[in-house]
This record gives sequence, C-alpha cells and structure tokens, in this order.
Amino acid sequence: MTGGPIKVLVIDDSALMRKLIPQILEKDSSIQVVGTAMDGTFGLRKIEDLHPDVITLDLDMPRMDGLETLRQITRSYHTPVIIVSAHSTSGATLTFKALSLGAFDFVAKPRDAASAKMDDIANELISKIKVAVRAEKRKVLEPPEDVPTKAIKPLVRRKLPCSKLVVIGISTGGPNALQFMLSQLPGDFSGGIVVVQHMPEGFTELFARRLDETCAVEVKEAKSGDMILAGRVLICPGNRHIKVRRMPLGDIVLLTDEERVNGHRPSVDLLFRSAAQEFRSSTIGLIMTGMGEDGAAALGDIKTAGGLTIAQDETSSVVYGMPKAAVEMGTAMKVVPLNSIAETLVTFVQHSRPIPDPSISVGD
Repeated sequence: MTGGPIKVLVIDDSALMRKLIPQILEKDSSIQVVGTAMDGTFGLRKIEDLHPDVITLDLDMPRMDGLETLRQITRSYHTPVIIVSAHSTSGATLTFKALSLGAFDFVAKPRDAASAKMDDIANELISKIKVAVRAEKRKVLEPPEDVPTKAIKPLVRRKLPCSKLVVIGISTGGPNALQFMLSQLPGDFSGGIVVVQHMPEGFTELFARRLDETCAVEVKEAKSGDMILAGRVLICPGNRHIKVRRMPLGDIVLLTDEERVNGHRPSVDLLFRSAAQEFRSSTIGLIMTGMGEDGAAALGDIKTAGGLTIAQDETSSVVYGMPKAAVEMGTAMKVVPLNSIAETLVTFVQHSRPIPDPSISVGD
C-alpha cells in the first residue's frame, strides 16, 4: 500500500451486509470501500480490477464459498483477509478453519445485524483493517489445513497441583500460534496454564475443544471454580474476566463480569495481576502476538513478584503489538520466537531452572 486511504473490498452474499459494512467503515476517513461482491467468483474478479489493500469476507456463500475464495486469495494475491463471521457454532467452525488457511483475523457479526447492530463492531473492524495493512506478511508457523488426528494423551491423568503457573495473554494471530505452541508441550507438563485470548463470546468453547484434540495437555474452556492442575490449560470464555486464587483445598480460577479494563473483557492485565498476587515467584507470564498493549504493564507485576516474564519475538508475531509494548516498557525479561516458547516453558517448569534475576537482562 502506498499513500491514500486504505482500499477495502467487501465480499458477502447478503445485500444487507454489503450495505452495512461499507457504511460503518466509511465513518473513518482513512478507509475507502472500493467495491462489494456477492460471492467469491465475483470477488476474485474485483480483486483483479480494484487491487484492494484489505478484504472482508463472509464464509457462508453460494457458488464459490468463503473458504475456497480464501484459498485462492492466499495463493494468488496475498491480500490480508478479515473474516466477518456468523455468530454460531457452524460459523465458529468455519472461522477457525479460515484462520488456519491464512485469514488475518475475524470479527463476529452481531446476532441482530438487521437492526443496525453492526455499529457495535465498527471500531473493532476498523482497527483490525488498519493493523492488517501495517502488519508484514504473516510469519507465524501455521498448522496444517486439516485438524490432525487426536493427540496422544496420558492414559491416566493424575490430578496433581501445578508446580508453576503459566499465564498467557494473546490476541490477533493467537489461534494458530497457541495451537502450535501448546501442541509442543508434553502430556506430563507439570505446570498449570491459564490463557486470555481476545475472542468473542461463543467462540472460546469450540476453540478450546479444537486445541484439546491436537495437544497432549488437557485444554478446556474455564468455568468458575475449575482447578488449576498440572498439564491443564484453561481458556477464559469470551466477554468474561478470569482471575486465579490459591485456596486451602487447591488452586482455582474465578470468572467475573466486572467492567472492561482498558476496553478489554477478558483482560490480560487483570489475569496477570491476580497471578502475581497469588502465585508470586511461582508465576511465568507470557505475552504473545496481538495488537494493543493489554498485559504489557501487568507483566511488570509478575517480574516484581519474582516470576519469569516472556514476550514472543517480532519475527514470529503476526502482530507485534502486545509483545512490543512489554519489551519497550521493560517488563519482559526474555524475548523468544514462537518455535522455542514451549521448550522455554519446559525448561523453567519441568526442569525447575531458577528464575533469572529480574535486574539482569536475559536477552533472547
């Protein structure tokens, strides 16, 4: 992209959506909707004619559906694609498939789009379009198109308390990055893991199930009161906050509906602060690919409490926003590429390597 407004092409079979999406986008003077298309066949022709900088794509379309359209865009044009997804189980399934095929990110259509509820997602869609244009060609290690066969799980998973708590904050680029990283952990991983992934309500349960199928560790969407156990990964539900709590009978997570923190619910900052307060030096804070600064400041609470803090490196991040903020604030003690994060966690959790002195720069 050179100077001028960001050129967007809208591909959606709904005439209403082809009207509403341009309306909400053109409220921002830096975005210009250069065209719309009713399905993938027309959309590919318009890419040739209009050379958009970003494409918004519906997945459930006649003739050439969204997934095949995405395959051809990824193969021939390398234009970033943001999925505008149906807020349903089938819509979520298609969305995760699209992310594995190379879609940049997604937003969920409101359930009642006909009454102009699209305004509710206007800021989110606009910000993701701007980030998609700025982001370099995606370098994240993407999983195969098809979900692999079920991962080999331990025959008997003993419900042991965790040796250390790993808390993770992640956003744009997160589904593929998390699937890759968590699939590298052994089934007998002795740490407990709690994740805040910025994702709409209704998508996180399916996301957790997909991760559980491909990982040796146990992955589930968190419920209030769930135990934090060795080899268990708890994913915070969309539109809830999650905190950790040490209790006499075991460590648990608590879900809350408090106000948004800096615009986020769930909030990485809230999770990180509760981990620093409750687990102190037994905490490993990890901040991964994503736009914005959520979690960067609170990573410093974990560092101050004597825990280890890690940021994903720029080269392997789809969007170097949250990790960059942590590095620039000085709250990240270690900077690690995606393909080395699991090994780093095993080293500090499984092999009980001492946490580095936070006054000493650990480096890459």
